Amino acid sequence: MSRISPTLSALESEGRKALIPFITAGDPDLTDTVPLMHVLVEAGADIIELGVPFSDPMADGPTIQRASERALLKKVSLRQVIASVADFRKTNTTTPVVLMGYANPIEAMGVDAFVAAAAAAGVDGALVVDYPPEESVDFAKAVRAAGLDVIFLLAPTSTDHRIKAVGEIGSGYIYYVSLKGVTGAGNIDLPEVARRIPLIREAVGLPVGVGFGVRDGASARALAAVADAVVIGSRIIEEIENSGPDDMLARVKALLGGIRQAMDSAEVAA
Repeated sequence: MSRISPTLSALESEGRKALIPFITAGDPDLTDTVPLMHVLVEAGADIIELGVPFSDPMADGPTIQRASERALLKKVSLRQVIASVADFRKTNTTTPVVLMGYANPIEAMGVDAFVAAAAAAGVDGALVVDYPPEESVDFAKAVRAAGLDVIFLLAPTSTDHRIKAVGEIGSGYIYYVSLKGVTGAGNIDLPEVARRIPLIREAVGLPVGVGFGVRDGASARALAAVADAVVIGSRIIEEIENSGPDDMLARVKALLGGIRQAMDSAEVAA
């Protein structure tokens, strides 16, 4: 069984919202990935989304694209990403880890091989950006049979048909894209997000996390008031980019810790 649902249920019972940071595996180096994952947990992460580097992303803005490029220059592969999760699990057996990426690396490895390796390593879920639910029934079946969750994106433009399709095969949580565009772009339309989330939650029967455009404690705090989880990625990647090897972990921990503190203060106020 995946760790995702128990984690989110425990947070709900405590009146808290999940903080889900994203980093790209292999950025700036593969040896940094597991230490970064541990630092994210220390700073208050409840679930980690670990990006699989890919050369032709559809949904990632320039910041995450650069992270993928840095990792691919060092030949970081899907198998190495999965091995990093196994390494992380040597000392952390509780924090859920979701692999986030694109179909090509999975299909090159083979779906069955991917699912078996991910499950053995301690992965909890997969979010494949370019696997629409209508074409993911077999993939979802294989992933769910291994005890992992299949997580889908929904957007402001998602139709009722798409939301229904996601509700039929998705599990764990829904990743709601807060704006029209790529990661790290634009400003969040909070009233529209607040209007859409209850409708999606009711339609799919799953917790809803919100990402794309979360930049700081204030935006995370505002979203935590209406969503079940807050996802932040590009801002963390920027911190990694602007850090040196000696201060990277401390800077990432300080950034995410401030966001966790802002979210918790919203929960206390509520």
